[in-house]
Amino acid sequence: MIRHALALVAILLVVTGCSAKDVVKPSAPDIDVATSDMVAMKAKSDIAPCPAAQTKDGGLPGQTLRCLGGGRAVDLSTLKGPLVLNFFFANCAPCRKEMPALEAFYRDYGDKVPVLGVDSVDAYPGIALRLAIQRGVTYPLVADPAGDLQGSDLTVHGMPTFFFLRADGTIAKAQGGKTSEQQIVTMVEQNLGVDL
Repeated sequence: MIRHALALVAILLVVTGCSAKDVVKPSAPDIDVATSDMVAMKAKSDIAPCPAAQTKDGGLPGQTLRCLGGGRAVDLSTLKGPLVLNFFFANCAPCRKEMPALEAFYRDYGDKVPVLGVDSVDAYPGIALRLAIQRGVTYPLVADPAGDLQGSDLTVHGMPTFFFLRADGTIAKAQGGKTSEQQIVTMVEQNLGVDL
């Protein structure tokens, strides 16, 4: 989308005769991921607080994401593995189907392999939060509404998508759309090299 915007700017420069110094780079929309309604909704749920810093450089990009529905912001680079990151957005049907299986995994194995949900490239974070609560999600959730992680080691090409932060700081990636806890267990074991 940004490439299309930049291409349009280039065409306008040629047509209007403006130079690049006359053009202001488009900014990402400022989407509120913790409105008062969202904070109240989250407070009535069992969603876990967003994680605190655990290390100085755990291997993830140095990008800080806001906690969905309020709470401490998370600098991803301060998280350590093993860790499962699940990228989703409000209008993703496979994401909705996957949430109960991922929640079952979190309840059974979250003490050994934590889970962090990432509402990504989503103009409707309030709907995403409501959806997560309705699906019984209790693992922590952060938001990247403008897709700031795109172009990093956590670039998503379709959702749901999983990223796995290993204990040594390396990252693996797998396509989501799992419908059972056992599918997630198998995927986690393969990508993190852990026995569950």
